[in-house]
Amino acid sequence: MTSTLDEIFSDKNKQITVLTGAGISAESGIPTFRGPEGYWTVGSKEYHPEEMATYAMFEKHPDEVWKWYLYRLSVCGNAKPNKGHLALVEMEQHLQDRFTLITQNVDNLHLRAGSSPERTYQIHGNVFFMRCVNECKESIYPLPLELLPRGKEQDISSDDKKLLSCPDCGAGTRPHVLWFDETYNEHYFKFESAMAVAAKTDILIIAGTSGATTLPNHIANIVYQNHGTIIDINIEKNPFTEMAINSVNGEYLNMTCSEGLAKILAIIRS
Repeated sequence: MTSTLDEIFSDKNKQITVLTGAGISAESGIPTFRGPEGYWTVGSKEYHPEEMATYAMFEKHPDEVWKWYLYRLSVCGNAKPNKGHLALVEMEQHLQDRFTLITQNVDNLHLRAGSSPERTYQIHGNVFFMRCVNECKESIYPLPLELLPRGKEQDISSDDKKLLSCPDCGAGTRPHVLWFDETYNEHYFKFESAMAVAAKTDILIIAGTSGATTLPNHIANIVYQNHGTIIDINIEKNPFTEMAINSVNGEYLNMTCSEGLAKILAIIRS
């Protein structure tokens, strides 16, 4: 396996893209929020994450949606970047313009670890930011840290609502995330940029994601159709595994993101 990886990364001209998902965040203790941690009670009804993370729910119950996201924000804020995040920071330092990181994670851990905002495409947004519900300036604002820490049962107060107002027009804000009933765009989620990167990618490293969303699947398919190399790092087989094995010189690394990325980083260093 190692000799094959050595050969894959021996060409110093290849463009390398890394696509990360919930698996790398799980190693920092962040739950996927699709398990028991994600269920949320509004009144007497229990909602699934797929129902909470929608624009339709925000229109009906904006305070409850903010309450859920501020709790998630507290969980993410308490987590620390792990060895996988740090390996990607060093990988970027070595590869420079030959490197792009595309992440589905909204937890901000890649940027906190030191990955550059310029080469990190946060295609599902970032829970540490908010934007105007009226899109008055199409701007993204950092969430006020006075809102933290946050208990799971802590309601949205009048003071919280003031902090959650648009700094430009005073209207309400929403979390800067891509909801299940919304579509990707370039301005907020780098859709066209991610597709363009995929088109010129020689090696795609997939770490900790099983491809449950549209854009990651598009990215992997573009690289595969262009006869690029795909390396899938995951603790269990998933829809990307077969694609990786069948790609040119592709590999499935049955290990954690931290272990797999450290292995690849060691090769890139040498």
